[in-house]
Amino acid sequence: MGNIESDINIKMIAKRLCDLQDIMEKSDDEMAKVTDVALGEYREYKNGEKDFSYTFLYKAAKFLNIDVTDIITGDTPRLSSYSITRVNEGLSVTRREGFEYKTMAHTFKGKSFSPLMVFAPYIKEDAEDEPEMSAHSGHEFNLIVSGRLKIIINGHTEILNEGDSIFYDALNPHSMAAIDESGCKFLAVLSNM
Repeated sequence: MGNIESDINIKMIAKRLCDLQDIMEKSDDEMAKVTDVALGEYREYKNGEKDFSYTFLYKAAKFLNIDVTDIITGDTPRLSSYSITRVNEGLSVTRREGFEYKTMAHTFKGKSFSPLMVFAPYIKEDAEDEPEMSAHSGHEFNLIVSGRLKIIINGHTEILNEGDSIFYDALNPHSMAAIDESGCKFLAVLSNM
């Protein structure tokens, strides 16, 4: 895990996940299945022994019929008219070996899609090989803000440059990696299907 602040944050998220799971009367087996992890791995997450990926938290929140913000912060989004996120703001979730996700509408309730600003660090092994694949329900749209991103979808590799975008069915196994040493910043929009 990393520093003390990170460890405390992981424990707090795990406690909220556990409490919400109990409130919604969902079993560990159900939670493991919907988050696409083995039962033992799910229990590591639930006990705060393993760091969370955004995809894991997103899947858990969707199954519990709550906003991912409820798990990350313990605060329920309340705005319904509009929500502004100023530059370099947003709810930060640093996960997956240095990837930083900033939710761009975390205070807005009942979203039909989730916009995220993502920073992908350069990781040599992922840039040169195939990073870990993930999949989730709904569609995803990525627009490259700076840098270049290698994205693999169903065995097809695409290189996206600044200004390029991609839209895909996120049920298809996919992975992404920054291919420039300065990393890659991109806007990701996930449908809440």
